[in-house]
Amino acid sequence: MELAHDVGPTDTPLLHTTISRALRETVGKFREREAMVDAHAQRRWSYDELYADVRRLATGLHRSGVRKGERVGIWGPNSWEWTLTQFATAELGAVLVNINPSYRQHELNYVMKQAGITSMIASDSFRTQDYPAMLDLAEQELGPLKLKVIMGRASWDEVMSAEPDDRALETRAAELHPDEPINIQYTSGTTGFPKGATLSHRNILNNGFFVGQINRYTEADRICIPVPFYHCFGMVMGNLAAITHGSAMIIPSPSFEPAATLQAVERERCTSLYGVPTMFIAELGLPNFNDFDLSSLRTGIMAGSPCPEEIMRQVISMMNMSEVTICYGMTETSPVSLQTRPDDALDLRVGTVGRAAPHAEIKIIDPSSGRTLPVEDDGELCTRGYLVMKGYWEDPERTAETIDREGWIHTGDLGRMDARGYVKVTGRIKDMVIRGGENIYPREIEEFLYTHPDIMDAQVIGVPDKKYGEELMAWIRLREGAPALSSHDLREFCRGEVANYKIPRYVVIVDEFPTTVTGKVRKIQMRQQSLDMLATPGAVDDARADERGKDPEDPR
Repeated sequence: MELAHDVGPTDTPLLHTTISRALRETVGKFREREAMVDAHAQRRWSYDELYADVRRLATGLHRSGVRKGERVGIWGPNSWEWTLTQFATAELGAVLVNINPSYRQHELNYVMKQAGITSMIASDSFRTQDYPAMLDLAEQELGPLKLKVIMGRASWDEVMSAEPDDRALETRAAELHPDEPINIQYTSGTTGFPKGATLSHRNILNNGFFVGQINRYTEADRICIPVPFYHCFGMVMGNLAAITHGSAMIIPSPSFEPAATLQAVERERCTSLYGVPTMFIAELGLPNFNDFDLSSLRTGIMAGSPCPEEIMRQVISMMNMSEVTICYGMTETSPVSLQTRPDDALDLRVGTVGRAAPHAEIKIIDPSSGRTLPVEDDGELCTRGYLVMKGYWEDPERTAETIDREGWIHTGDLGRMDARGYVKVTGRIKDMVIRGGENIYPREIEEFLYTHPDIMDAQVIGVPDKKYGEELMAWIRLREGAPALSSHDLREFCRGEVANYKIPRYVVIVDEFPTTVTGKVRKIQMRQQSLDMLATPGAVDDARADERGKDPEDPR
């Protein structure tokens, strides 16, 4: 019996260096090549210019009292200042604490206190939020910060005004070790207070490097990064993948805008484009999509949440991304543990999340017993290797709940591995719906709903039901100009194709789904909103009583 266990290739050795040393090596090789373009700010840097600005900022921060191991908060949307801060703190060995740009006051205060942030670098605003005013309120509760820098204001100009102190920076660089923490990223906190995943140079530098290796990056590549820097997708798979290969980082806009993204791809001749499925759906759905010249694209990454097969096919065929890969992972694994390969057959790239990334170990276990399951059996996906975080910041109890004694991270995702090591994610353990004793995985139903010609996007959740325990509810986003879709229409579309107990009873048509800043659908929020809708007569389309019981397989 073949077990669902695999180890990624190890022919290319792990990098045993720090982020600051890696950047320095790349600058030495590609000094004159373009390193970064901020399309919104209309600014661009060669690697030589980028490195000079990084060291200027690092010198300014050091003279302001920032030291190795201290936590420096970074709060704001994507910008050239964000990227400079990422690399400047790495020069000093300060631990960069990524703060979600959408955080409200209580969330900001919690993270500042929990991480022990002593210095903060922030944008002046984001959407409706006044960051300086919120920081002032945080200081009233937590005490004054050692350093508070607001991008675009005098405090930013001041730390950027110093000439690089090469001797001091070399001394700092010599004190750094690859296994030391360099970054804290807070999880979404959907089941309680956010947890600070603590990541080392070794964790994230290698992850960015190997993601770039699989995507075949060279100094000729230009990576369009519309995904947030505060998340691993932007700062690791984007920025660190770029600087370990001499590629260019292209920032299309502060936050995701589909038109601005495709405009940046066209104007900057990007070869790679990143996004979560909802981003690609939004780009493909632009009325003027065909007006953009995307011929420069070769590759890219779709990740962050389950990738609908139909959307993946459109990205390959309509966006010229013939070598696009799918990545799977979590913040706690730096983040990528599984990735498809550019030369994988189409069915693998649209139907799986790939196989073990280099130097990563993967297995599928029975969540109850912990034993490794045979291939093709559904179970919990676990990961082990260099990519596993150091732990949750100052939270050993929750660290022990996630990383077992043998070093395996338990992802909470359900999946199955085939005999070649390719994994298909079938859902979240917590998302599984139990209807009348039947286990239902929403992902399977969502994939089928995507094949409906009028459906742009679909999400399926479980809602309480007195008779069956739970019933299925489908949230649907229709294509522009599509006719209304009722629960009866949906049931007819599903009938004969999907087991009857898996056909959604409730249907609601929406313009958008509740999402995180990274574009992940927040099903926990969707469930709460669904309960409110179900309590409002007429708010949700329910399969009518006279439709039930017609099919002998349907227990309703």
